[in-house]
This record gives sequence, structure tokens and C-alpha cells, in this order.
Amino acid sequence: MRDFADRIKRLLVGRPVPSGALGETLLPKRIALPVFASDALSSVGYAPDEVLITLAVAGVAATSLSPWVALAVVGVLAVVVASYRQTVHAYPSGGGDYEVVSANLGSHAGLLVASALLSDYVLTVAVSVSSGTSYLAAALPALVPYKVEIAVAVVTVLAVLNMRGSRESGRAFAIPTYLYMGVIGIMAVVGLVQELTGTLGRAESAGFDVVTHAGWEQGLTGLAGGFLVLRAFSSGCAALTGVEAISNGVPSFQRPKSRNAATTLLLLGVIAALMLMSVIHLAGAVGVRMVEDPAHQLLHNGVPVGDSYHQDPAIGQIAATVFSGFRPMFYLVATVTGLILVLAANTAFNGFPVLASVLARDEFLPRQLSQRGDRLAFSNGIIVLWLGAVAFLIGFEANTTRLIQLYIVGVFISFSLSQVGMVRHWTRELTIATEPRDRSRMYRARIINSIGVLGTGTVLVIVLLTKLTRGAWITLTIMALLYLVMNRIRRHYRRVSEEVAISDLHDARVLPAHVHAIVLASRLHQPTLRALTYAQSTHPTVLEALTVDTGDGGAERLLDAWEEADIAVPLTVLDSPYRDITRPVINYVRSVRRESPRDLIVVFLPEYIVRHWWEQILHNQTALRLKTVLLFTPGVVVASVPWQLGLPGQRHIHHGVRARTAEGIIDADVAMRRHVDSHLSHPDQHSPAGTGGVSADPQENR
Repeated sequence: MRDFADRIKRLLVGRPVPSGALGETLLPKRIALPVFASDALSSVGYAPDEVLITLAVAGVAATSLSPWVALAVVGVLAVVVASYRQTVHAYPSGGGDYEVVSANLGSHAGLLVASALLSDYVLTVAVSVSSGTSYLAAALPALVPYKVEIAVAVVTVLAVLNMRGSRESGRAFAIPTYLYMGVIGIMAVVGLVQELTGTLGRAESAGFDVVTHAGWEQGLTGLAGGFLVLRAFSSGCAALTGVEAISNGVPSFQRPKSRNAATTLLLLGVIAALMLMSVIHLAGAVGVRMVEDPAHQLLHNGVPVGDSYHQDPAIGQIAATVFSGFRPMFYLVATVTGLILVLAANTAFNGFPVLASVLARDEFLPRQLSQRGDRLAFSNGIIVLWLGAVAFLIGFEANTTRLIQLYIVGVFISFSLSQVGMVRHWTRELTIATEPRDRSRMYRARIINSIGVLGTGTVLVIVLLTKLTRGAWITLTIMALLYLVMNRIRRHYRRVSEEVAISDLHDARVLPAHVHAIVLASRLHQPTLRALTYAQSTHPTVLEALTVDTGDGGAERLLDAWEEADIAVPLTVLDSPYRDITRPVINYVRSVRRESPRDLIVVFLPEYIVRHWWEQILHNQTALRLKTVLLFTPGVVVASVPWQLGLPGQRHIHHGVRARTAEGIIDADVAMRRHVDSHLSHPDQHSPAGTGGVSADPQENR
């Protein structure tokens, strides 16, 4: 069974990679860009939509502000990118926001950021995959009933690819990411050329009228109008999600890690800004109309378009207009955009495991998350992320509209605290820097980060005000639970470290006064003899076998076999009128412990090692129950003695247990194969402990 499971693992994950090959799995910039930037770039597929939908609340005229909103988003993006370029140089270990905040604002603030990032990574996978699945379902309506199953399958494929290692997954995702950038770039260039030459057409939705929401008939006026613009701005800031992934993934870059990560950040910022501004501008140029409820808010000749109308995303409407004379290009843009939304989840599969490994190293998460798998990927972190994303997809039925309400809040909490942390970092550095050039650079960096605090903090407040009751409270609750759990894990690890620390080396080396070995036996067979052999090889002060009489005749048969084999180990029989095996053994062991509190008691349990999983159900249940209780008994050591069922060569390996027969002391295996008529000899005839035998009298061995 294990061999079969291992073959399946090798097929999915690949052959193990030695630790020395870690450098070969590191990413060059050309692969790091699509690996870490796909999340931020893919947000261009839905961030413009959110801006247009939000502004459309106040009517079509309000959407004319979308380029200015996009420009404000680009401004914040520039500040965030500039800040994170400093972060990857100052903190290259991969902790990103967590490390920055922990070092400058304390462990509690750092843990808050870690909780926000972990939850945001999970939501990134869920939102991206559900959105990409929606594109697929829109192209193939027959798949609509299976959206959840498809989304779960996609996340599973992403997890398996990442289990194979960053380089392999990076190569797999590089082509579609570059293709996405290429087709959006071509669409932007062709659209701008058509606009300049006067040949740019109008979108299908441009002929629709938009029903203004109640209370907004006067458009963007007063405080409410300003608040709506801020809402649109916060929605557009979805384009910033994923920027932090590069700072968390610095260890995955080739050397020089910090410089390569900073260069990749700059490329990401420039490309994302150009794509966002191009899409927003062309959406206005072709007259794209997008609303929250198109069936009732879009009017054609004064009549609602109804449920039969499908509202394509902004990029889809732009592509249909720009490439109206070449339909295949429209399908390519739509397909690649849907694909990149799915692949955007790969950014989280690179960032989450690295951050989890840093937290595990700091003892805030289980240490298993800090260990690399066979392919040098943080496999356990990938599995945890997969489980979390699948839970969200199933719980929210892969509904992007519902999932998007939980999104963004976590990343802007980390953005804001990271900016504050970097301001404090530069302030501290300025107190020790003396070179004018260095101080000038630090002053500039602090100004940039201060602007970042203002920008990201404003976005965070707006997001909380506009999304709290729509689902952001779920994210905040998850963050709070993660914070509490990680604090408890840290306290547990510290308590364990204090408990097992050596306070007095001399006392730690003191051996127990005596060792009392107990071998549990249900019948006399080779596993029992092996356990007796191993027990005797430890040279205990006292060695005895123990069985329980449940009234089924098994104890009498064991006694007869014991006498027939003339084994020189005393056999103690415990009476159990209620047919329970566990309690009498536990009570006996504890009574021995009470009588000799300074002695060490070692209980040897013969166990079957089965070859098939279903055989485990048929064996070892009593041993498992006994082991579970005995492990919590102070002063008691449990030793499992394995017997591999079905494994050739198991016979004739017991050379330690001696049995007395009519012809003298012989090997126990031989005694088992011979029929003797004599009974146990007197205790004074037994071999002394010094010669390898054990007295049959328990009192003699005490």
C-alpha cells in the first residue's frame, strides 16, 4: 500500500530533489515576473469593472471621472511599489510585511499583519479561481452547474504544480502571463490608433441608458458624491493586490535576490499602471456601460434589457469593439484574460508557503510548515492553502460577487502597517546615519512611506466603511482567530522549551534505580518471543510477562504453553471478571509504579505491522488503547516490538529468550517446536541474571 502511494506521489510531484539543488529551483527575473506578478496584473481584469460599476450608481455622467480615479490608483500603486523596493533591500529574508512590522512595531502588530496576509492569500486563490471559472462558464454555458467542481479541480491542479517546485510551476505559468500582457498591449495600441484615426467604434452597451440609483439623480454632488468617488477609488485599488507577494518571495529569486526582486517590482508597477490606464481610457472611449444589476439598470429604448442580457466585463467589451473586424482576436483576449485570472492564484501559492515558513520558524505556526518537501517546495504550506481555498470555494459556491466582499481588507491592513513600520525604520536609521548622501536617501524614503501611510490608510478606512457589512466582517473574524491561534502556538512552544530545558546536567544524567520490564502476552507465538528477546537484551532488573484472564480460556492455554516451553520468565496473570483487558493492565502498571516510584517501568507491546491498510483494522486495537493510556503515565516507557506480517525471513530470529526443557536451556524457537512433558523447574534452577537468564521469581529480581 505504501509503495503504491509513493508511486502516485512520484507521478504527481516528481522525484525528490537534494537540498544542494536548491539554487537550481530559484527564479530568474523573466520567470519571477509572471510567477509573482500574475495576481496584480490579473486584477486589471476586474478592477476597472468595479470602478465603472461604482460610479454608475450616480449615472453615466459620473463614469467620466473613471480616468481620474484610475490615475489616483496608479499614484498609490507607485507609492506602494517604491516602498516595497526599499523593503526588499532592507528585509530580504522573505518575511515581507510581517518582518517589517515585527521589527519596527513589535510582535503583536507583526502577528496582525501575518493574519491579514494569510487570510488574503487564501481569498486571492478563491477570488481569482472563481472569477476565471466564471469566464469559462460564460463561454461554455453547459458548465455552469459544475462551477464549484471546476473551481476545486483548478485549485487542485495549481497545488500539484506548485508541489513540483517553483521553477516548474513558473515555467508553466510564464507563457500565459506573457501572452496576457501581450494581447492587452496589442488591444491598447490598436484601440489608441483607431481613436486617433477616428475609426474606433462604440461598444454594444454604449447605446443603453443607465438607471440612476435613488437619491443620486443630481449626480456627484455634496459629501455623498465625494464618498462615492472614494468608494470607486477603493474598488479600483484591487489592482494593488499582489504587489506584496514579491517582498514575501524574495528567497525564491536568483542572486542578487534583493536587486532582482526590486527590478521585478518596478516592472510590475509600470506594466500594471499602463494596463489599468489603457483599459479605463478605452472603456470610456468606446462607451462601456457597466452596472451592478444589468437586467434592471440598463435600458434599451426605455425598456430594461432583462435577464437574457449578459454583461461582459470591460475588457471583453473593449476587445469586441476594437477587434470587431477580426473576431478570433476577441476570443483570444477573453480566453487569455480568463486563464490569467485562474493563474493569478499561483502568486498566492508562492507567497503563502514562504510566509508560513517564516511564521513557523518564529514558532507562531507548526514547525512542519517550515520544512521543504521532496521538490524543495514548502509542501505543507501549499496543502494548507489548498484546503483553505477549497473551503471558501465550496462555502461560497464559487460566487465571485460574494467572495469579492471579503477581499482587499486584509491586504490593506498589511499595506498600512507596513508603511508605518518603514517610516519608523527610516527614522531609526536616520539617528545613526552620518553620511549626507545616505541621510538624503533615507529622508526621501521616509517621505515616500509617509505618503504611503496616508494613501493606504485612507483606502483601508473606506474599504472598512463600504464593505464591512457586506462580508468584510468574515475576513476580520478569520484574522482575529488566526491571531489568537498563532499566539497560543507560540506560548505552547515556549512552555515546552522551558519544560524540557536542562537546568542541572548532573541530575539529568542520573540513571533510574531499577528497571522493571513488563512484556504483554496474549498467547505464546513468535511476536511474544521477540518481545521477550528484546526486553531481556535491555538487561532489566526485573523482567516479567503479563496477561489478562477474561474467562475465555485464553489465559489457561497460555499458561499451558508457557509451562510446556519452560520459558524462564515469570508469567503474571491478571483476573478480569468484566472482560476488560486495558484497565487491569493499567492498574497493575500503576501499582508497580506506586510500590517503586524511583524505578523505571518499560512495557513491551508486541504489534503487527500489516502490509495493507485494511489489515490495520483487524489487529493492534488493544495495543493501541494500552499505548494511548500508558504514554500519559509518569515513569512508564512504552516500547513497541514490531512483527512484519507477510514479510519473508521473520522466523528463527529469536536468540535471546531461553527456555528450560528436559535437555537443558535452549533457544526459545527450538523450545516452541519441541513437545516436552516436564513442568517449570524450581526457581533456584533458573539462570542468574548475570548469565543472560531471568529468574522466574519476581521477588528475586526486585
